[in-house]
Amino acid sequence: MSHPRDILLGAQAGAISLPVCDHYSGVETRMRKSLQLQAEMIGEFGTCVFDVTLDCEDGAPVGGERDHAELVVALIHEAQQKARQLSLEIAPRVAVRVHPVDHPSFEADVATIVGGAGHELCHLMIPKVESVADVQRAVQVVDAASGPAGQSNPLPLHVLLESPAAIHRAFDIAAHPRVQSISFGLMDFVSSHGGAIPDSAMSSRPDAAEPGQFSHPHVIRAKLEIAAACHANGKVPSHCVVTEFSDVEALKHAARKASREFGFTRMWSIHPNQIRPILEALAPSAQDIERAASLTQAAIAAQWAPVSFEGQLHDRASYRYFWQVLERAHQTGRVMPEAMKSFF
Repeated sequence: MSHPRDILLGAQAGAISLPVCDHYSGVETRMRKSLQLQAEMIGEFGTCVFDVTLDCEDGAPVGGERDHAELVVALIHEAQQKARQLSLEIAPRVAVRVHPVDHPSFEADVATIVGGAGHELCHLMIPKVESVADVQRAVQVVDAASGPAGQSNPLPLHVLLESPAAIHRAFDIAAHPRVQSISFGLMDFVSSHGGAIPDSAMSSRPDAAEPGQFSHPHVIRAKLEIAAACHANGKVPSHCVVTEFSDVEALKHAARKASREFGFTRMWSIHPNQIRPILEALAPSAQDIERAASLTQAAIAAQWAPVSFEGQLHDRASYRYFWQVLERAHQTGRVMPEAMKSFF
């Protein structure tokens, strides 16, 4: 029997699928804890429900960039070796955020990290990307480091857009074949406006008197541009951090709005306590999963012809939507209905 993904998604079947949470840490103790938590949750869910991105841009002390990059390589090796020792069926997904392409440490970061552990990375995050030219420069430097290291598959790039000019070029950047995901750098975006946007626009709290990140027009426009650019090109839009990391309700509110109103399918975490709330907020409900499974079964029985389901007419357009609900359920480690397990 043909797989629903191939039947329903067509050209979209090649679209990028990533864990819905991307967890950042840059201090050694926190990087180690993040990697340990990832291994534990792989065992719990049977899939990798979040990426760990080890941070060189904000994590490396000034003057200590090389030492930090070497530490990151050692941690990547340790994580992959431990996964093999534990016989994890799913390999850890570990990435690194390097310095921007115009930073003096960029090439050294890439040479050390990609040259030393590129084959063990899921992607490389490039911050402060302003244009396609920045992406192409990153590709050249990364590929130059990959060759001597014996890495045959091109390393995917994730990029961080943090300025009005970058947002203006989002569609062109998303179209680059090496770009897998675009993230939004909220705080740099707000501060790049020279005080024209209030600091409340960095906040996720829904009860703020001043416009927050989900109500300020400039921030809304930037988010929508990124989400639209990614979906138009089969890439993954990744939502920015929630800095109120101890406020679980603010995080849940932000994750739900980012997913359901702004079209983001992935979100950053900067504290371990944010990971599970992000998974829950971006996961479909148990009721939605059961409904999607029942409709998919009915569609399969009808050989994908239109069917009447719960008093509504459904065809391949809606089948596609409900199949994607099931894919998102799998990505977030939800319990899959028995009839659908064979597809995953």
